[in-house]
Amino acid sequence: MATPNRMSTLELRASLALAGVFGLRLFGMFVILPVFAIYAETMPGGANLTLVGIAIGAYGLTQAILQIPFGWWSDRIGRKPVMYFGLILFAIGSFVAAVAPNIYIVIVGRVLQGAGAISAAVMALASDLTREEHRTKSMAMIGSTIGLVFAMSLAAAPWLNQLIGVPGIFALTGVLAIGAMGVIWRIVPSAPAKMQPRTSGLLADFRIVLANRQLLRLNWGIFVLHAVLMALFIAVPFALRDAGLPLNAHWKIYLPVMLLSFVLMVPAVMGAHDPRKLKGWFVGAVALLLAVQGLMPWLTGGLWPITLFLLLFFTPFNVLEAMLPSLVSRVAPPELKGAAIGVYSSVQFFGAFVGAAGGGFLYSHWGVPGVVVPGAILLVIWLILAVGMQAPPPRAKPDADVTQAAGEPAR
Repeated sequence: MATPNRMSTLELRASLALAGVFGLRLFGMFVILPVFAIYAETMPGGANLTLVGIAIGAYGLTQAILQIPFGWWSDRIGRKPVMYFGLILFAIGSFVAAVAPNIYIVIVGRVLQGAGAISAAVMALASDLTREEHRTKSMAMIGSTIGLVFAMSLAAAPWLNQLIGVPGIFALTGVLAIGAMGVIWRIVPSAPAKMQPRTSGLLADFRIVLANRQLLRLNWGIFVLHAVLMALFIAVPFALRDAGLPLNAHWKIYLPVMLLSFVLMVPAVMGAHDPRKLKGWFVGAVALLLAVQGLMPWLTGGLWPITLFLLLFFTPFNVLEAMLPSLVSRVAPPELKGAAIGVYSSVQFFGAFVGAAGGGFLYSHWGVPGVVVPGAILLVIWLILAVGMQAPPPRAKPDADVTQAAGEPAR
């Protein structure tokens, strides 16, 4: 029997499986970052760094464009069909990039990879399959894969490049996408039917989502969170190199920092289960992230200060990464959950694109202060919006459909 204080077997299975699906896709996005630019020099057109940048960024840009229609589509035809279709596109794009004879075909492959925009459908399905009191834990499992896969990608990329080369890495990500489809088919439960299909159009549903002020606050938050993250990783690699750590050894900093930050985030994620404390933990995490942003100029102080900074950054980052999608799923109208998470996911990827592009420009002209000040301004605005947000009210009882889907009686 499902209890309020413990995730059911279905909830745990669904959360872990969906986190795996999410992570397999992110691995394909992150793993080429440390090695692709050097590999591209050997390809026709690869000497043009603008084209190399487009090849790397095309994935995120098409993700940002397509998350909204894919999320909305999942509200209409179901989560799993959209996830299968997106993973097929991702796999095709991976294999196209693997056999690409020049940089232009690699760009085509990356565009196809990004067209598999299933993040909204994955998070909406996780929301469908979990009760409200356990939704933050489920979203934490999924959200934390971003940092964990990022760290794993940095560690694995040089080894995989030496073993199978960049074309082999692309092919591997295609195979992993096919494997993710198997996970969805065999392990991920289907969502319970909770509502009648909507007959309104995409634009009408989109206007409802954009008119929700609470969702707008949360969307601003995820935009800022990923813009600051990507801008940060323009500066950090140079700081580590200047501190005497070679590029192929940067994982020795990233991996333990990420693992320890996951441990440190647990009290906040557990504390946020209490609706009376949720807003306090959320606002506190934003405030800590803002304070840590002010420490960024100390990145020139050696490996230990850099390591401490990264730990202090990723702890609130992981907390917010876990809490934001959970809040979106609770604030959004139930019949528009996929559309709302689609907007959220699009804003997330757009924030990453803006942070990377803007961070590179700012860092090249003004160094670390040029990255710190704009990021701090964005975080100040977010903190003001977070203080003014309304915490979602707790539900009177658990989701009966979820407990029944697990073969457990409704309470």
